Amino acid sequence: MYTYPYYYRQQPSATSNILSYARGDVNGDFIEDQVFLVGEKTSDSSYITNITLVIQDGQTNLFYSVPLKTNMGYQPRLFLGDFTGDGVDNILISMDSGGSGAFGYYYLYSFVNNNPKVLFDYEVFDGQFNYEVNYQNNYKVEIINKTLQLSFIIDLSNRDPEYLSEIYHSDGKLKSPLQGSVSGLNTLYPVDFDGDGVYDLYAFQRIIGRYNADGLGLVQTPLTWKNTHFAPLFNNQYVAVLGISTTS
Repeated sequence: MYTYPYYYRQQPSATSNILSYARGDVNGDFIEDQVFLVGEKTSDSSYITNITLVIQDGQTNLFYSVPLKTNMGYQPRLFLGDFTGDGVDNILISMDSGGSGAFGYYYLYSFVNNNPKVLFDYEVFDGQFNYEVNYQNNYKVEIINKTLQLSFIIDLSNRDPEYLSEIYHSDGKLKSPLQGSVSGLNTLYPVDFDGDGVYDLYAFQRIIGRYNADGLGLVQTPLTWKNTHFAPLFNNQYVAVLGISTTS
């Protein structure tokens, strides 16, 4: 957890548009505050620039503006909820990158005592785990999280025969060594896993095969607050695969 190095008291610029809005006690004084995402719309697309977090203190009516490290994207949105268990709402900011990678940009802020602190940063998360994705004989792919020392196996045997024939001989042996990858963070959801009123985070990353459109599955990471940072719940992850139609 670290303090954002720069914020200031100022009303939003007259040229800014309100992109998302929420109400809740985010500074811990038991008075509801107003939270905005503001930014500048482009004339010929839905791409937003200069996205800024703005909080209006419900007691003093002062505005606090917090610049974002990544401040451009699509569909910026807010979610307020308690992620740390202190009874004060935190501020989850979500933005879409657009493009074929379908990446998401996510920040989670604390604003206790009108002091912005980043609790979650998508770029920090992207560098947290070291993955290997290796195709194996007999129509298998192994995903290894070397950081958590976890291994997962995906069975490709029900994939399209033409797809398999490009990778495997008829006896199931690989034609040549082949690696895939795990993408950066694609989506992040607030989820109260145990129903105690404190939210956790659920992170999804695509498992990519031979090319970006060759999706093999998803790495799913439940994250819970551990005093100063988010960590995988029970130090574990899950891998999910898409179903294949059984109809001919």
